[in-house]
Amino acid sequence: MGRAQAFDTEQVVRAARAVFWEHGFEAAALPTLEQATGLNRSSIYHAFGSKRGLFDAAVTSYLDEVVRPRLRPLVARDIAPTALDEYLRGLRGALGDATSFTATNGCLLLNAAGAPIAHDATVGETVAAYRAELREAFGRGVRARFPDADADEADRLAESCTALVVAALALTRVDNVAALRSLDTARALLDAA
Repeated sequence: MGRAQAFDTEQVVRAARAVFWEHGFEAAALPTLEQATGLNRSSIYHAFGSKRGLFDAAVTSYLDEVVRPRLRPLVARDIAPTALDEYLRGLRGALGDATSFTATNGCLLLNAAGAPIAHDATVGETVAAYRAELREAFGRGVRARFPDADADEADRLAESCTALVVAALALTRVDNVAALRSLDTARALLDAA
């Protein structure tokens, strides 16, 4: 009979998520992960199989606890006409707060997209699926705001908003002012449509 697990898996994954988010997969050293999670290397490997298994759990946690709650109003059964603008304003507030983890670290998945781990097929597919999830949610938000809009025009607007949000999340680590401008541009496009 094995020993009972003496740690909270969700807390461990959240702690590791912060390390991966800030440093990236490659630069997240095992000693740093051990210190952040309170687990030793053998416990990490026993619970998650590998550093990569811990990263995969952190990505799932990021999607479930960071990304999807913010998108929830855009994927609900009944979407408010203001849902996309509220999303953009909320994200701008998070990126505009210099103390916010998102403002200083951007997006865990977009950071991974620019790192060597992106060459891994599973990671690449996860990043592409994340972008598709954003695009679908923004499309729903555009259709809720402009129910009578031409389908092609609504698609272009949703695509533009997606690109501007991705740019903002990718830029915030190095040029927060440009990141905020991208979100302001997305809101201006909605207002002008």
